[in-house]
Amino acid sequence: MMPNSNDDLQQLRTRIAATAARMIAQDGADYATAKAKAARQVLGVDRPAPNYLPDNLQVEDEVRRYQSLFQGPAQAARLKHLRGAALEVMEALAEFRPYLTGAVLNGTAGEHDDIHLQLFADSAKEVEIWLLNRNVDIDISETPHFKGGRHDPVETVSFMWHKEPVHAELYDMNDLRGALKPRADGRLQRVDLAGLRALMMTDETLEQDE
Repeated sequence: MMPNSNDDLQQLRTRIAATAARMIAQDGADYATAKAKAARQVLGVDRPAPNYLPDNLQVEDEVRRYQSLFQGPAQAARLKHLRGAALEVMEALAEFRPYLTGAVLNGTAGEHDDIHLQLFADSAKEVEIWLLNRNVDIDISETPHFKGGRHDPVETVSFMWHKEPVHAELYDMNDLRGALKPRADGRLQRVDLAGLRALMMTDETLEQDE
C-alpha cells in the first residue's frame, strides 16, 4: 500500500506505529524490530522507504495508548514495582552517579521490560569489582554510546537485582556533562535518584486522586 498524499502517508505511519506498539506491549519486541515487522504487515514490503516509518516517539505514544486501553491496572502495578526496584539498585550504586533510562523511566514498562541504567565512573572496572565483591553475577556486553555513532560503544554489565534484570551502561565521568543536556522535545531522557523519587511521588499522588 503506497500513499497518494501527505495525509495518506501520515495515516500509514499511524497504522504502523499502532501495530508496532501492540508487538512491544504484548511480546516485548524492541522498537526497531517491531517497526520493521509492522511495516511489512501494513505496507506488504520488506524494506519501505525511511519516510514511511514512524519515529520512536510516535510508537512510544501508541504503546502508552495501547497499555491504557488493554493493560490498565496490571501495567501500572508492574511499572510501580520496576520503579521501586530501580530506586533500590540506584541507591546501592549511588557512588557511580546512576541515571535511569528506557521504558521504566518513560512509563511504558510492562511484563517484558528490564531496568536500564547509565553509570558514570573513572573506569568500568570499578563498577564490575563493586558488583563482584558483593557476589553479584554479571554478564558483560556493549551498548551504543548515547552521544551517537561517532563515539565508541560502552561496556554494559547485566545482572539480577531482587529477581529483576538490570542493564547498566558504564560511562566515563567526562560523559556526564553530555548526559545532562535536555532533549529538544522536552521529554525526559534520563533521571537521577532525586528525579526518580520525584516521579514516584507524582505517581503516588495520582493514585490517591483516582
